[in-house]
Amino acid sequence: MSDDDSANTSGLVHELRVDVEEARSVTVSILCMLGASDEEAKEQANLLTEADLRGHPSHGLQRLPLLVQRIRNGVVQFGAPTTAEWVTAAAVKVDGAQGLGPAVAFRTIAMIGERAKETGVAVGLISNSNHLGMLAPYVQAIAESGQIGIAMTTSESLVHPYGGRRAMIGTNPLAIGIPATPGPFVLDMATSEVSMGRILAHVHRAEPIPLGWALDENGDPTTDPLAAANGAISPFGAAKGYALGLAIELLVAVLTQSALGTSVVGTLDTDQPCNKGDVFVCIDPAVLGLDDVSTTVSLFLDEIRGEPAQRQERPVRVPGDQSRDRRAQALVDGLSIPEAVWREIQAIRQDLWDTTGALDLV
Repeated sequence: MSDDDSANTSGLVHELRVDVEEARSVTVSILCMLGASDEEAKEQANLLTEADLRGHPSHGLQRLPLLVQRIRNGVVQFGAPTTAEWVTAAAVKVDGAQGLGPAVAFRTIAMIGERAKETGVAVGLISNSNHLGMLAPYVQAIAESGQIGIAMTTSESLVHPYGGRRAMIGTNPLAIGIPATPGPFVLDMATSEVSMGRILAHVHRAEPIPLGWALDENGDPTTDPLAAANGAISPFGAAKGYALGLAIELLVAVLTQSALGTSVVGTLDTDQPCNKGDVFVCIDPAVLGLDDVSTTVSLFLDEIRGEPAQRQERPVRVPGDQSRDRRAQALVDGLSIPEAVWREIQAIRQDLWDTTGALDLV
């Protein structure tokens, strides 16, 4: 870990450069001391550090203290007896038994990935599970296996309807992964202007948010991230983003028989069982008789990247390129973490160590 004054862009919040493996191992040790298995802890730690690696701190280590509180309050279960019922040859209903979101999701992906090798398409419908984190790693893993992956999930009501003032639907992200070289095509986008985690990242950094991101609790536009956190995030693309977000909310809730709108809890609070749903789809091109999808996709993406840019300093990219570049750089430089967040994480580990008498599991 080292100081990084260059990351202190606001002049108000000091940031630290934290070695990626140190961040991952500290997270694993905290979760194991709380009762997680080594596998569960590593899956969760990987999701958190991957978000920071890819430049999305909203889903990174800043979420760990909240997760710890949820574990301590008994609304996250380790070694959860996840149950799976194949309701058709290609669709499985999964009850996550309030397990860690990544652990439940990766078990589901493994099941539907294997089934898609027979049926061509397989769907996993997850309920009663916890926050997934960033969706990109899931669909990327599917795409790296040679299949096409689609993921959708919902959140607590954080987004106002187009033209409205009050938060009524979730941020409702959509992710798609398609095999390609040098790496899969990976789209991971919320249907809100930003995620709530990104708003909270600005709170941690004491930085204003751009006008247009959110409304305050009175339904008026704001640049204050704390006021935005108590208000409503705007849908991206005005009416179109709102319509897409609403469609995903309805689709996920209907398919997983989970909560809708203001009834959704458990993704940002510390004491409510999570009641949102998750939907994963695996498509196996080979079973469907599709020839060399990766080559076709790669050639077209390279053609797009080769298009002359409107601005020379901003070359044309495709979804996933920027995150891939950020990740490569962060592996060298370390993660940029607000000092307050990292100190809180260290304090949590020390408290657990002192309380449980556990050996450091790093």
